[in-house]
Amino acid sequence: MSGILYGVGVGPGDPKLMTLLAVETIEKCPVIAVPADSRKLAVSYRIAEKMINGMEEKECLTLSIPMTKDQQILKEKYKQDAELIIQRLKDGRDVAYLTIGDPTIYSTYIYLHRLIREQGYPAEIINGIPSFCAAAARVGESLADRSEQLHIIPSNYEIEKALEYPGSKVLMKAGSKLSFVKQILKEKETEGIMVENCGFPDEQIYYDMDRAPEKTSYYTTILVRQKQEKEG
Repeated sequence: MSGILYGVGVGPGDPKLMTLLAVETIEKCPVIAVPADSRKLAVSYRIAEKMINGMEEKECLTLSIPMTKDQQILKEKYKQDAELIIQRLKDGRDVAYLTIGDPTIYSTYIYLHRLIREQGYPAEIINGIPSFCAAAARVGESLADRSEQLHIIPSNYEIEKALEYPGSKVLMKAGSKLSFVKQILKEKETEGIMVENCGFPDEQIYYDMDRAPEKTSYYTTILVRQKQEKEG
């Protein structure tokens, strides 16, 4: 009988935000996989090990992804990684691929998920709390009220037009281009709240974007709310 691949979201950073289902799934899998060169370099692993005993005893597949936008290189790497996972599934061993946040939101896991299923092996997704939901809760703000639209936008691509969309915007992966993002927000006279490393010990919150540094970590999220009209 074939093993099952689980894409497990471990949440935004605080181990206590892992779901019970995520913990139970990782516990039962004899093999884990992480998108890094080693288990200790994987942020998702360091989150999970604080909630799960015996993590170091599990086999760990280290499936680091090259930092490139070359689709051919990425396609070949995903194919190689899928083969490593399939070898374990053929042996009847379940594999838990650990990913920060949620596996369905800008996660490298989803490409392996599709390849594994195309090869006829079972793969399931275990949802995790997304970073932007945790960030909104951390600052005590709603992401969208009533019929407002909500747009999730990767900041490492063009954001100028996206900021013109109606409703609220979430700018993800904003750290590496923060100086540019701050400039665009200022030009459009748009305010935002920035949360860096939400749920980690070094979490930082900036309610005034002018006070935010020019560069922050990869795990930086900016919440841009539509200005509310006063009632009455």
